[in-house]
Amino acid sequence: QVQLVESGGGLVQPGGSLRLSCAVSGSILRFYAGGWYRQAPGKQRELVARITIGGYTDYSDSVKGRFTISRDNAKNTVYLQMNSLKPEDTAVYYCNVLRNGVTQDWGQGTQVTVSS
Repeated sequence: QVQLVESGGGLVQPGGSLRLSCAVSGSILRFYAGGWYRQAPGKQRELVARITIGGYTDYSDSVKGRFTISRDNAKNTVYLQMNSLKPEDTAVYYCNVLRNGVTQDWGQGTQVTVSS
């Protein structure tokens, strides 16, 4: 059973940066694609960044150029570097990993609040 634990969220001022981490346990990360999602109050969960097994990355238009997803297979961890944060980035951020298109049970997420 794959378990996901997100960390690194917090309160940051507009224009600031945060680095989120997603620790994966119960399996070997290199066999999975990874993704970061977010859910703002009253909105559906949305995919903001993904990374394939081979390291190809893709981003939603709302974060492109500001966020960077990466993976460290040796540490079984997926990261999300978030720069130039905006108030509209405020949300609970979740990670997930996929194998053969199947996602795992969601973790608890980590709250990101962008406010002055």
